[in-house]
Amino acid sequence: MITKRETLPIAKRFLARRLNGAIHLFFAAAVALTILGIGLFRAGAQSETLADGSQSAADPDWSELVASMDKMHMAMGAIKQSGNADVDFVRLMLPHHQAAIDMAKTQLLYGKDPQMRRLAQEIITDQQLEIELMQRWLKQRESAPAKENQAPAANTGKDNQK
Repeated sequence: MITKRETLPIAKRFLARRLNGAIHLFFAAAVALTILGIGLFRAGAQSETLADGSQSAADPDWSELVASMDKMHMAMGAIKQSGNADVDFVRLMLPHHQAAIDMAKTQLLYGKDPQMRRLAQEIITDQQLEIELMQRWLKQRESAPAKENQAPAANTGKDNQK
């Protein structure tokens, strides 16, 4: 026979097991709903993108901007890691800056707002200068190890004739 003293702990264990199961069920349902929600969100975003894609044929400015970004992503994705953070930064920034120039040129072709057109001009000028700076920097880094690996020039004897 179960006494009143024994009933309380047994009831607590029973409720704890039931509650534990309910909590697991609740969290499983929450995770499932989250996954479902993310899936539906992505599906909606993709359908909007596809709808915008059909619109891009009618909007050459939009399609040119997207093409600039796609080109940049392809170029950046093709860059292999060098192990040098500075070199990797510059190599990745080059296509990024070129995309900014391409997008600014598109703005000059299609944009009407004078302030945005001035900004586009400044972007073209500034980004081109920065591209040139980064290219020179990379060239110096690439030629420095080559110079270090070269043997010193042979003594021709001219220094000894003085």
